[in-house]
Amino acid sequence: MPRASKLLPSLGHAASGAGGTVVSTLVIYPLDLVNTRLKVQRQLRADGTIRECDAYGGILDAFRAIYSKEGGISAFFVGLGPDVAKSAADSFLFFLFYTWFRARRLRTSDARYLRVWEELAVGAAAGACSKAFTTPVSNVVTRQQTASLLGNGSSEKATFGETVAEIRSEKGLLGLWAGYSASLVLTLNPSMTFFLQQMLKRMLVPRESWDEPGGLVTFLLAALSKVSATSITYPFQIAKARVQVSAKPGEKGGSGKQNGRPKSPVNRASRETIFGTVSRIARTEGVKALYDGIGGELLKGFFSHGTTMVAKDFIHALLVRFYLALLIFLQRYPRVRARVLEKMRKTQGDLMRWYQMAKLISILGRQRGAQAIKRALGSGEKAMKDLLWASGSSN
Repeated sequence: MPRASKLLPSLGHAASGAGGTVVSTLVIYPLDLVNTRLKVQRQLRADGTIRECDAYGGILDAFRAIYSKEGGISAFFVGLGPDVAKSAADSFLFFLFYTWFRARRLRTSDARYLRVWEELAVGAAAGACSKAFTTPVSNVVTRQQTASLLGNGSSEKATFGETVAEIRSEKGLLGLWAGYSASLVLTLNPSMTFFLQQMLKRMLVPRESWDEPGGLVTFLLAALSKVSATSITYPFQIAKARVQVSAKPGEKGGSGKQNGRPKSPVNRASRETIFGTVSRIARTEGVKALYDGIGGELLKGFFSHGTTMVAKDFIHALLVRFYLALLIFLQRYPRVRARVLEKMRKTQGDLMRWYQMAKLISILGRQRGAQAIKRALGSGEKAMKDLLWASGSSN
């Protein structure tokens, strides 16, 4: 099968998935901000970063406190821009990799459905690939969402670049990928979600309606599957939020200032594995601490994923119609089609030249690297011989 025929459906699902995620992110963002704060406030109380009286008593109390103390409605949208960009990129890459990997697996196995472990593996692989690109932005969003809890609230005004610089000064460049190990575990969440969604569809929806079950059915199936998956993986979301909000291991104290801004709270989670962080929280704070704010997260997951899938189906249908309309237009106007094809051939040629150039640079780089290693080994060998000769002479 031509490579383009494999790529176009993947791009269509990726674009529609990104569009659906943007819609749901805009709708659900205030609840997401509240959930993030509920996940980390127990740690902030333990570190002395916030007082007991400043902690939220629940979802509704958090909404009231943020609205009254932090400037009204605008306070619920701190970090919205980076989060929308991150969510769109994350969703685009996930659906792109997921559709591509799934289609390839179905073709190679010559089966109509994937087995349970294959469905989970495909989702996990797609999630791991997408999170590698979007984890730095996720760290910035988490830091901006919790900034007002860390002191006088000045850092909540920090720009994206300032927040990146703050994280780098605390943890170094790799600190931007803090929590990525948790993200790898949490890739089970979308894979479990899509597996449960497919399973519920086959169980509850007539076979003839599988391709287009309808908006309400799609919403309910997506929402219920997301709630089930979130209930299982939520402790790892707690651990990830704490790792992303913690400062570098060597700092002392939880509430000092750095560069005029409050420091982030210190937590050993920043140097633990994700499983170690979950284990320590359960051991020192109790299992209940692993489910702080789960009510809000389940509510968010129910509406967010349901809205995403409904919007995705709608946008995907529009893209398919646009593609068909474009084909009909090009068939009707052969001159325009000829021009488009000529530009496509020219673009393809340019891309091939750039690809060959990049390949040549890569080969030259590997050769130079190998030569440099060979020279270094030669120098090391000569230095060792000189040292041994000098030692023998002295004896």
